[in-house]
Amino acid sequence: MAAVRALPALAAALLLAAAGQASKYSREANEGLAAADGKRRESAEFRVVRLNQIWEKAQRLHLSAVKLAELHSDLKLQEKDELSWKKLKAEGLDEDGEKEAKLRRNLNVIMTKYGMNGKKDSQLVDTNYIKDGTESDTLDDPRLEKLWSKAKTSGKFSDEELDKLWREFKHHKEKIREYNILLETVSRTEADIHKNVINPSEENLVKEEILHNKHRELKEKLRSINQGFERLRKVSHQGYDTTSGMIQQEFEEPRVIDLWDMAKSANFTEKELESFREELKHFEAKIEKHHHYQKQLEISHQKLKHVEETGDKDHLNRNKEKYAMLQEKTKELGYKVKKHLQDLSSRISQGLQHNEL
Repeated sequence: MAAVRALPALAAALLLAAAGQASKYSREANEGLAAADGKRRESAEFRVVRLNQIWEKAQRLHLSAVKLAELHSDLKLQEKDELSWKKLKAEGLDEDGEKEAKLRRNLNVIMTKYGMNGKKDSQLVDTNYIKDGTESDTLDDPRLEKLWSKAKTSGKFSDEELDKLWREFKHHKEKIREYNILLETVSRTEADIHKNVINPSEENLVKEEILHNKHRELKEKLRSINQGFERLRKVSHQGYDTTSGMIQQEFEEPRVIDLWDMAKSANFTEKELESFREELKHFEAKIEKHHHYQKQLEISHQKLKHVEETGDKDHLNRNKEKYAMLQEKTKELGYKVKKHLQDLSSRISQGLQHNEL
């Protein structure tokens, strides 16, 4: 009888032990999942999920080392802007949604730039940065292609000057692409306003204000494109040595030339303009340093591929370490250049807006 009475107690003890064990396994499983999730977050390149997805997709596209580093810098700047916008939105400071729309537009520019927007005509041909970047890439504009073809065969440019001129042509192509994306955005906004013209609302008035700002931005971009094309036309025909003027004497990098052109049209005092000129010199030096690391990265990438084929393990490890170091340095410099460019452009834009008041 005592044995019979002990049975329920034994069963209860077994159930408690099983429950405790199950709880332990459940806790361990949850801890394991949390740790795995933490590791995924730690290993993620960006804090914004969408940007991580773009980065992962880009790595599957077999872009060159230089283009991947450039994309990383673009996404890093986009991440900074998106995180800043989230704070503004939480404080109710983007009621009209204009900042959010600009973020979407910027991301569209990035996707198009690297051939990731799903359109066949925007797919990038991967090229060797040093050897054939000026041969197999296209300019997507018959006028630019014609100018470039004449410049290449004119005999007026050294290899180094041709490389510099090609960067000017590529920069001009990017300006046209950004202008077209903005134009498409403006067209959609205008269509929305016309659709609601019968029932005007406060939202419509906000859209009209946004549209006014975008038209001003379009005007600035078009002026920059026209000035840039005229410069390319002159340089292509005359060569660098015979091209006169303050811009050519002071600046060579196309982005800096554009900034200086716009700065002279902005509402700056003579002292402010002189200070801006000095800052542009520092900015150009930063860009040149970035170009240097881009070239070193491409050389290192080519060398790494060659060593991988030889099978020398020690040599391979040394080259991998050097390549990783150059990759990180190129990404870091690329981000700094783009951030500095963004800050300089913002200051000029404020000066130009002041002119209209």
